[in-house]
Parts: sequence; C-alpha cells; structure tokens
Amino acid sequence: MHPVTRTFLCDENGERFFGAGPCRLLRGVERTGSLNAAATEMKMAYTKALALVRGLEKALGTPVICRTIGGKGGGGSRLTSQAKELIERYEQYETACAEANRAIFETCFCGFEKAAPSLDGEPSDWQDNTAR
Repeated sequence: MHPVTRTFLCDENGERFFGAGPCRLLRGVERTGSLNAAATEMKMAYTKALALVRGLEKALGTPVICRTIGGKGGGGSRLTSQAKELIERYEQYETACAEANRAIFETCFCGFEKAAPSLDGEPSDWQDNTAR
C-alpha cells in the first residue's frame, strides 16, 4: 500500500486547466520546438493539444507558446517566459505535495499493514478495534 498524489491547478470555476499532462506537453514543445511533434510524442491529436494550449492561455490570460508560421526557415513553437515559470513552479509544487502526502501517509498508516486481518481467519487487533 502506498499513497498516490495527483496534482492539478483549477480556475476560479473549479475547472482543471493545468496538470501533469499539459506540463508534459509544454516540456515536449520546449524540447522539440513544435506543438505538433510534442503532441505526436504523447500520442495526442494535434487538435487536442492545441485546445489544451488555448484553454491554458485563456485561464492564465497570457500566451504560453510563441508560434512561427512555416516558410523558408520552417515554422515552430517556443515557450514564453510565463510558460517556463509556470512549469518550474508547478513541478516544485507537485514535488512538495507528493513529499507532504508521503509524510502524512506514514503518520496515518504507520503499522496498519501489520495489524490488518490475517488470511487464516484469526481475529486480529484491527478486527477487534473495528468491532468496538
């Protein structure tokens, strides 16, 4: 048994707009220089990736990707400074939440597995405590 932490950010309406998936997408754009390439790596349709980026930009009120139209040098995408800062802060927050969750889990469940009911049907301390 172990804790699992899923961290995401919500807007004022409680709607998710940023989490592990969008963060990976932006990291992919940063690495590949292309929203399409990043989406392809994640096995995500370009239209879905674009919708995620647009939703993120709407929620933040600022662009997260600077797009360059093709041509002689080819097109591409790069992250804005706001997007880079968002990724950094999100990853720090995600790590801190996971560490805090592990510590809380240890406090709440310390010794729980040892006290769980045995498979042989014998009563255990855990069963006795729940019956009271």
